[in-house]
Amino acid sequence: MNANQDRFKKIISHAKEYGFIFQSSEIYDGLSAVYDYAQNGVELKNNIKKYWWASMVQMNDNIVGLDSSILMHPTTWKASGHVDAFNDPLIDNKDSKLRYRADVLIEDYIGKIETKINKEITKAKKRFGDAFDEDQFRKTNIRVLENQKKIDNATSKMKKCFEDDDLVALKQLIVDLEISDPVSGSKNWTDIKQFNLMFSTSIGASSESASEIYLRPETAQGIFVNFLNVQKSSRKKIPFGIAQIGKAFRNEIIARQFIFRMREFEQMEMQFFVKPGTQSDWYKIWKENRIKWHKELGLGEENYRFHDHDKLAHYADAACDIEFNFPFGFKELEGIHSRTDFDLTKHEEYSGKKLRYFDPEINESYVPYVVETSIGLDRMFLAVLAASFKDEKLEEGNSRTVLKIPDFLAPYKLAILPLVKKDGLSEYAKKLYDELKIHYNITYDEKDAVGRRYRRQDAIGTPICLTVDHDSLKDDTVTLRFRDSMDQIRVNIADIKSEIDDRISLHHWLT
Repeated sequence: MNANQDRFKKIISHAKEYGFIFQSSEIYDGLSAVYDYAQNGVELKNNIKKYWWASMVQMNDNIVGLDSSILMHPTTWKASGHVDAFNDPLIDNKDSKLRYRADVLIEDYIGKIETKINKEITKAKKRFGDAFDEDQFRKTNIRVLENQKKIDNATSKMKKCFEDDDLVALKQLIVDLEISDPVSGSKNWTDIKQFNLMFSTSIGASSESASEIYLRPETAQGIFVNFLNVQKSSRKKIPFGIAQIGKAFRNEIIARQFIFRMREFEQMEMQFFVKPGTQSDWYKIWKENRIKWHKELGLGEENYRFHDHDKLAHYADAACDIEFNFPFGFKELEGIHSRTDFDLTKHEEYSGKKLRYFDPEINESYVPYVVETSIGLDRMFLAVLAASFKDEKLEEGNSRTVLKIPDFLAPYKLAILPLVKKDGLSEYAKKLYDELKIHYNITYDEKDAVGRRYRRQDAIGTPICLTVDHDSLKDDTVTLRFRDSMDQIRVNIADIKSEIDDRISLHHWLT
């Protein structure tokens, strides 16, 4: 097991032990790729939502919110193309009986070669030190060039297979690359078949009159079908956006990597409606806006990169992903897409209703173009959790596990700890707790030695611990101990709120 895999296992274990994420229906041996957010997880998740909503809706005069229903008229998904084209290319291994996405197998093959290249670069950096020129090394080192050629060859062939919709050639590429089952090592593959990812159910008073509908596979269509309703009732002029946070459902056969890919997940999306011909400019604006939003979290600028799409979806004229360096490598965190007028035009066609905007500046009606930003909330949660998870070595051979979550996202902002349970300290501490809990989500803990309680709060990411001691009863001062530095300061209780606000208030991150 490599270091990243080992670290990822620790993160998953930590998430359960400290009340962030549980396997759904665990007492019945669980449900694959479905998870429950526990007491600390739901707080972190809600804080991420608040941050996104505040920065996307509250801070933008021309963006409003929506909460559309999960169940929609089935023709919605015919118009969007999901009924006919929302498929994954799946391949089974005859020996292990396991099923895989064909493109993921090839991407994993490419990822292993990229790892080899990175190892060569790391060794060369150690050898040459400050004189090392990575760009020149990539262009001249024989092993790097050979491996890069393998990557380019696999990428171009896979791209052509999808462009030609040639599943036979796609299987042959897996055979030619000698890709084996990750579990059994077998190369005994079936033919590739397309599998639709939508969950279906039925609606109606009886089985005879019931009709088939779908759990929505994305939240975007709820925005598109409500475009005109929102525009007219809000009286917004183009350009303007509609933002939404909501659940979506996909019958992922190859669900893996913890909460990165699940069957029930949550999206934070914003569809920005623009005048045709201006979409390219707005696409660039939103690319810059979104990467800035991510980097301002302080999770490490080196952990983000753009991946521009070579193969575009049928609805797009430009698309990219913001990828994050998860413990299993760089993967998509957020997508920014220039969706053209595809969605609104299709819904006009299938519904027979006009979805056009009357532009008073040019005295014309037109179907707006759309620029989309779409982030997976669960992936965002995992990014924050993974980047914040630290195993630290301390003085005198001690260590601690700490979640250095951005303070304003932390599940609890403050922990109140009486030094001991006697001598009136608990009563004083509980009075402070009652006074402060209306302002912040805080916790109270009086069990075990105070050092052990500090470690417990470190492990759930609480940024500040407030300790009440015997001097507190004499002079109304308390000790504030800070998670990241472990520094401590003495503060009068009259100044506690301002001290906390300076460190954890959301408005400091939005202005």
